[in-house]
Amino acid sequence: MYEDLSAFVDADFARTRGELEDLVRIPSVSAADFDAAEVKRSAEAASELLIKSGVSGVRLLEIEGAHPAVYGEIEGPPGAATLLLYAHHDVQPPGPAAEWHTDPFQPTERDGRLYGRGAADDKAGIVMHAAAIRAQQGDLPVSVKVFFEGEEEVGSTNVEAFLDEYGDLLGADVVVIADSGNWRNGVPSLTTSLRGLVDVVVEVTTLDTAVHSGQFGGPIPDAITVLSRVIASLHDDEGNVAISGLVSSDADDLGLTDEEFRGQVGAVDGVELIGSGTITARRWRKPSISVLAIDAPSISQAINQIVPTARAKISMRIAPGQNPQDAMAFLVTHLESAVPWGARVTITEGASAEPYEANADGRIAKIFTEALRAGYSNDVVEIGVGGSIPIVSAFQAAHPEANIVLYGVADPASRTHAPNESLSLQDLRNGIVSEAIALRLLGASTK
Repeated sequence: MYEDLSAFVDADFARTRGELEDLVRIPSVSAADFDAAEVKRSAEAASELLIKSGVSGVRLLEIEGAHPAVYGEIEGPPGAATLLLYAHHDVQPPGPAAEWHTDPFQPTERDGRLYGRGAADDKAGIVMHAAAIRAQQGDLPVSVKVFFEGEEEVGSTNVEAFLDEYGDLLGADVVVIADSGNWRNGVPSLTTSLRGLVDVVVEVTTLDTAVHSGQFGGPIPDAITVLSRVIASLHDDEGNVAISGLVSSDADDLGLTDEEFRGQVGAVDGVELIGSGTITARRWRKPSISVLAIDAPSISQAINQIVPTARAKISMRIAPGQNPQDAMAFLVTHLESAVPWGARVTITEGASAEPYEANADGRIAKIFTEALRAGYSNDVVEIGVGGSIPIVSAFQAAHPEANIVLYGVADPASRTHAPNESLSLQDLRNGIVSEAIALRLLGASTK
């Protein structure tokens, strides 16, 4: 039924792969202390890719103090639905070079996978959108807008400002966000929920200044010990989050075993999985807490002193249905009450992001389910994602009438945000075919 689309995508795939490799070569790290010029170069390269794919009105969207986004559009038939195709062109820092098997910004194929920073997250989304548009061969059955963000990997800190400035331009009936992944390699998935996020920095102080640990140690606690007790209070003995009042729910295990999950994350021998309930619930529909960093003297700088102050950054993922403001209040209250021995505590509230839950039974979801099933020749799995994608809640707030569809072509072996990030080239091909089919089905549904 869709043989023409599949045939075109296959004939065009060498070009698509070359476009992805060209984008991966650009170190478009949006984090502070990296070269912002490379992020702009990435935006310009993505713009050129869209122009060559037949997209009109391609330009950079810029606001002061932000990395540029990319916009383009194609007018479809009168009365056709309008789709906004989203991806992001910025990437995470590469991390320790010694942990990469190849240069992170030199794309390399091994065993059917393309390795390189951004190959899966999310430059694959850019080329998938462009290739799906090309597959229509100039007869696009819907109107399309394209928006490639440049700051997703730093929390989309300016997304509200972009939507304030360009909100009318970005309006659409359907928002397709290609920044998720598949349940397994070759198993297509629609993401129907995301956890939200709150984070804080907690600082504890026990002394005005450091003092000699031999002369004064015993009666007075050091700040690192105090902070350790605070951190230890965040989980119960089973490893469940010990903060009262938080929302949680169950999830189907989808056949995921402890052994498979341990292999996916690279758990070292002997480390136990923490928490209760299915692994999928613990990842998608229950809160989790991670200590992201600790400020204290390093071992190389250790001296015989009682450390007066220590800090930790604590990140809490929150389940669908949880209000972030309430979650922040619960976290702060818990931390304040957990500080032992009267130590002084200062808590600085940081980022927050709304969780998300989709209408998986709606007409648009069914269209994309049909398209993914056809493109992959496999049944579609509805999954959650434990992370947060700030653009989702931002679009939802700016355009509450729009349908949001969330998927992607990464898989558990992609190691996004980690060394040796990679992408299955077969899944990229299947994802393009699926999106091309979805465009056709959406066009037919509005005739």
